[in-house]
Amino acid sequence: MLFNLCNCVAPSALAAGSMCAGGAGFVSAMMATLAASGRTQAAKTLKGEVPVVDWLGVRIVTDNVVIQFVPNETRNGLTIERKSGNTHPDQPPRTVLNGEWGLAMHAESKRGGETRHLLIDFGYTPEVLLNNMEILKIDPARFDAMVLSHGHYDHFGGMVGFLQARGRELKKKLPFYVGGEDTFCIRRNPGGQFGALDRKAILDADLALMMAAEPAIVADHAFTTGRIGQHSFEKPLRATEEVVGIFDGFGCYPEKMPAEKNTGGYIPDDFDHELATIYMVKGKGLVVLTSCSHRGVINAVRQAQAASGIDKVHAVLGGFHIVPPLGDDYIHSTIAEFREIDPDHVIVGHCTGDRFYDLARGALGDKVIHSAVGTRFVFSS
Repeated sequence: MLFNLCNCVAPSALAAGSMCAGGAGFVSAMMATLAASGRTQAAKTLKGEVPVVDWLGVRIVTDNVVIQFVPNETRNGLTIERKSGNTHPDQPPRTVLNGEWGLAMHAESKRGGETRHLLIDFGYTPEVLLNNMEILKIDPARFDAMVLSHGHYDHFGGMVGFLQARGRELKKKLPFYVGGEDTFCIRRNPGGQFGALDRKAILDADLALMMAAEPAIVADHAFTTGRIGQHSFEKPLRATEEVVGIFDGFGCYPEKMPAEKNTGGYIPDDFDHELATIYMVKGKGLVVLTSCSHRGVINAVRQAQAASGIDKVHAVLGGFHIVPPLGDDYIHSTIAEFREIDPDHVIVGHCTGDRFYDLARGALGDKVIHSAVGTRFVFSS
């Protein structure tokens, strides 16, 4: 059998080569499995009309790029608030926003007198996440839910350190959404071990682990795509299949995985668990937060449209995963699809290559915008 029951080992122990051993380890793992099952639940499935918000602000907390000294602006109803540079040019800044490979976003939404706050992904390291949250004055005590888009380290790497440092401030039983059991499996890439999401840290923080394989309501204001089908020309971009895949050992439970993924070795990662998070802004349309788009950015947008029954897309924001070896032909096909969807704004960041930005900007003009750490994009009715 591919899977064993060492499901409670943290990434640090994994890196050190620790293994569950003997009967005691087996019993402990079984107890952890039962405890986790009792504290995990299916997310509330999206049925009927989607929630509608009056106002939405999406702040980039962690990303690859930091831009300073660029003024705020408004484009076609979108307000772009950029974090200002050093206000005392005669003195070095005491604190600065940091950029790194990874993504984390804070979404604040308003409907009538209600306000909701989501944290979507955690970036690569807790040091950058915590530093930037402090500078941007993002208060974890106000979070109404957290969403992890998929099980890659550049999206969950900051989670454990964040929970250790600020977890006590979170609301009790705060919902934590993932796309499925695949999220917890070990992954490898050409550089070696790429880590596994620490289920124990989530449960120890008294979070409510929500499985959202289907489109699901999040904090009454947002919804997720559920699993993203592949209906366009796009296909998941993989490295060599021998070194990229999902494999049990420390994270995913065998009884919760599809039989075809229980092969006894590494298998190609199909990213089937990845989620996008969506808001419907009153009078504007869908705002699709793609995170990383391993399943294809167009596929993610089409899934958001299908799940909501709404065709109008106001904005697409996040990583598009259009990087080499994907070339100009692929990029032009993506641009053609965006022309058909006709969003008002295409906001690129994280794993979106510069070549896509250059060609899309030339083809679609000012509706294409580059995101950066600290920037907040405000959508309102």
